[in-house]
Parts: sequence; C-alpha cells; structure tokens
Amino acid sequence: MSQKLIIYFLLLICSVTYGQIGGKYTYEFLNLITSPRQAALGGKVITIYDEDVNQALFNPASINEEMDNHLSLNYGNYYQEVTYGTASYAYTYDQHLQTFQAGINYINYGKFDGYDENGLPTSSFTGSEIALSLGYAYNIPYTDIHLGANAKLIQSTLESYNSFGAAVDLGMVYIDEKNDINWALTLMNIGTQFTTYDGTREKLPFEIIAGVSQELEHVPIRWHFTLENLQQWNLAFSNPVNAETSIDGTVTEEKVSFLNNTLRHMILGLELFPKKAFNLRFGYNFRRAAELQIQDQRNFSGLSLGFGLKLNKLKFNYSYSKYTLAGNTSLFGLIVNFGE
Repeated sequence: MSQKLIIYFLLLICSVTYGQIGGKYTYEFLNLITSPRQAALGGKVITIYDEDVNQALFNPASINEEMDNHLSLNYGNYYQEVTYGTASYAYTYDQHLQTFQAGINYINYGKFDGYDENGLPTSSFTGSEIALSLGYAYNIPYTDIHLGANAKLIQSTLESYNSFGAAVDLGMVYIDEKNDINWALTLMNIGTQFTTYDGTREKLPFEIIAGVSQELEHVPIRWHFTLENLQQWNLAFSNPVNAETSIDGTVTEEKVSFLNNTLRHMILGLELFPKKAFNLRFGYNFRRAAELQIQDQRNFSGLSLGFGLKLNKLKFNYSYSKYTLAGNTSLFGLIVNFGE
C-alpha cells in the first residue's frame, strides 16, 4: 500500500507550468552536486541509505546511525576560478534521539575585474556564498518509513551586495528490505530571504525530487532512478538552432515533444559492487544532455562516471561529469570514520 500511495502522490505533484528553470531564483548554488558519489550517479540521487554522510545533504531522511562519527570533505573546480565544496559530519547522541548531522556548502566565484558604466576599469571584486545546515531523521515506530529535515542558514556576498536567508529541506525514505528497494521523496529549499541584495525579494530554488533504487539479488549492482523538478512539468525550450525558415522568411520554432520533455525529468545511475571496498559508478542526466548538446556533434553531455575506494577508516571518492566540449568537472571527496 505504501508504494501505491507514493506513486499516486508523484502523479499529482507534476503540475504544468512554464518552461526552463535556470536563472529564475536566488542562491542557485544550493543546486550544485557537491558529492563525488552523487555526481558519478548523475546527481540528485535521494534513495541512498547507508554510511555515506554526504547523503544527508540531499535527503535528510537518510541520516542514520551508520553515519555516526563520519566526516566527509568534498572539493571541485567548476569552471575557471570557480571552486565549490562541502563538509558533512554526523553524530549519534543516543539510541533514543538517534543521529544528528551538520553540514557546510560553499562556492567561491573567484576574482573579477570591475568596470564602470563607461567601460573604465575600477577595483576588482569577488563573490561567494555559503550555507550552514543541521539535519535530523526519525524512523516512524513499527514501520520502514524514515522522515528527516534539514534547516539551513544562507549567506551570499556578490561584490558589495549581501543577502541572508534560510531554508528547510524535508525528506522521506521507505525501505522495502524484503525486495531491497528504496523509495524516496524530498522537498528542497523551502525558504525565504531575510535581507535582499537591493530591496527586491527573490524566490529560492524550490524543488521536488522523487526516486527509487534497487540492489539486484544475484548481481552486485544497484540501480537508481530519479525524477527531478517535479514541481514544474514543462522543462523544455525551443532551440533557435533547430528553427525552420520558409522561403517567405517565416520562422517556425522547434516543437519539443511530450516524450522529450518527460525525459528531461529523468536521471539514471548504476553502482557496481555497492557494498564492497571498491565501487564503480555511472550516470546519465537526460536534461543536461538535452540542454548542452551541440548541433551535429557528439560530445556525450549528460554522462558521468566515478569510483569509490575504501582503505580502513578512509574512503576516497572521485567523479568526472561531461558537460560541454568547452568544460567538464571533476569532484574529489574523502570520508573519514572517527568511530571504533
């Protein structure tokens, strides 16, 4: 019954609104995939439930006792001088209160050359943003349903402009141990700005994500299927390059099919040897592939891969994600187990 209710709810929340999601919100850095494991699996995987303390930043319902006394540090170079990363730590206070998690998410935009309205050089400036979070999860007694929440304080500095805000993430995981299937749902970045950059209040990048994953019974593989941006059905836009011009000069824009738009909500991930000391990971992000593809060229946008290597109390993670011919990203991560 629980699985049916989840499916019905997912169908209801896919409301039809206008297309495209980029550039409409403030604090967009909150959407960056800062975990190498996440990035390798295509991003926004919310069904992982194990000792990976990074997962608490993507679905607070995944916080559990296996994460106790684990610290993760992640770092990546986005493009040019832009760097970003996270830190996450979990601690089990006792079996009654269970486990708390604290995290930091930051991005540094590097140094910029300043110019006035006449194009004359002025002083250089920088920009950076940071979010501090505290998370907690709760297992509903006598059920396999886990609920969780993250509370986040957000600070943004762009040149001489500053903004301060707060947000909450809500998550749920249903674990079907008999079939080794995890179902999950998250509502991300529910919040507001307390102070604005220039008096104009902007919306935060609210997002609804759903997912399911399963570890195969006789094969050391766990697959992940994620549906992103369910709060907005129409994600597609017409590419001007694909427009057709008639003899009389009439321009007909590209029509994005229902299937094409549906695929842009999907992310696929595959993890080989998920419970071993060495893991291989692969992912495909359909929306990234559709939006960053180059006409008549194959650049494999949307593909990602990576690995994890555990050595005693240390675990190294790496991911490589294809974006465009002009730039791709690598993420490096380290998880340290300070427990016994």
